[in-house]
Amino acid sequence: MSSLVGQHIVLGITAGVAAYKTPALVRALRAASAEIQVVMSTNAKKFVTPTTLQAVSGQPVRDDLWDAKAEASMGHIELARWADQILIAPATANCIAALAQGQAYDLLTTICLATEAQVVVAPAMNQRMYLHAATQQNLSALERLGYQIIDPDHGEQACGEFGPGRLPDPEILIDALTTPTVDPEIASVFAGLSVMVTAGPTREAIDPVRFISNHSSGLQGLSLAEAALNAGAQVTLVAGPGVPACNPAINRVDVISATDMHTAVQNNLHGVHLFIGVAAVADYRVAKPAEQKIKKKPSDQSHLDLRLIENPDIIASVVDSDQELVVIGFAAETHDTLNHARDKRQRKGLHAIVVNDVSDARIGFNSPDNATTFITDNAEVSLPRQSKLAIANNLLQQITDNFGTELAGLKDS
Repeated sequence: MSSLVGQHIVLGITAGVAAYKTPALVRALRAASAEIQVVMSTNAKKFVTPTTLQAVSGQPVRDDLWDAKAEASMGHIELARWADQILIAPATANCIAALAQGQAYDLLTTICLATEAQVVVAPAMNQRMYLHAATQQNLSALERLGYQIIDPDHGEQACGEFGPGRLPDPEILIDALTTPTVDPEIASVFAGLSVMVTAGPTREAIDPVRFISNHSSGLQGLSLAEAALNAGAQVTLVAGPGVPACNPAINRVDVISATDMHTAVQNNLHGVHLFIGVAAVADYRVAKPAEQKIKKKPSDQSHLDLRLIENPDIIASVVDSDQELVVIGFAAETHDTLNHARDKRQRKGLHAIVVNDVSDARIGFNSPDNATTFITDNAEVSLPRQSKLAIANNLLQQITDNFGTELAGLKDS
């Protein structure tokens, strides 16, 4: 899986000749399964049309801080919160200077000041403009402010000159987005930590062609595994069927049934410091799956009885192991979510539990977004609707805040 799956990317386009390349960039971002919102400066429209960008992004292009309809709901703040990352490509000398000085004179620069998301800047301009001391000073200022700068390519430019200033190819820009910066506090806890994550559904066979399962896509667990890896952890992912591909640096174990997952967890648990049980594991399985396909009954026998037996409780077995580790569970609920999650955490002896309401079609199963509450002995922190990768990064922050000292002790023991 690309780590951009489900991510919310604001693509800022300013008035450089290289703006003509941005439709291909939008296509590449969408191919990586990111959600794109294009924001243009006024003069960028002289190089590429909003109609073209709307066609390739699938979303209306935003270009006006004074759009009465959008700003009725504080649209610039909404976009600043929506974004997981902001990519400005091409970034002109004028845009770079404005950002370095903290100006907010249009929609794009206002979003950049109002967001907590990583802002990635890809300068593209005439090579003399790029090398000018003022531009280099402004780029250094942006780096000090926490912006990520992508160096331009060298080559022949539209003006006929040769040198640095060309917009890099989409693959290079996307690579910069897939390796986001990590908060130093989180990195200090997760670097070298051994983390196990379970993700996705399980399938419980009825016969060779049918099974009992659920709607889990595995994206939230996968996002947590990717985020932990990016923070420096050694990650094992135990993945149920249908979970998308992950970073090859993750130790992935694919399973089908709940008993398979239980066995995989137990076989790989030694040395784990942090266990995060995200998988939607079936509570029951068919007692005796049929060896051959079950044929439809005659019309006078219009029902089929299946005897179900309880599956092993994977997360309880981790808590009950003789190993010292921090155990965090997930609860997918449809009603009375907080009370059910509080009870589950206490009953299973978990350090923390993360609950979401899967009755809300906008979040949870088969959605790129989620909204959760992180529950511990001492606090309950709600994370509003955002991409599952953003939820994952925020959960790493909560884990660091609540269990950082304990995890550091486990890592050093």
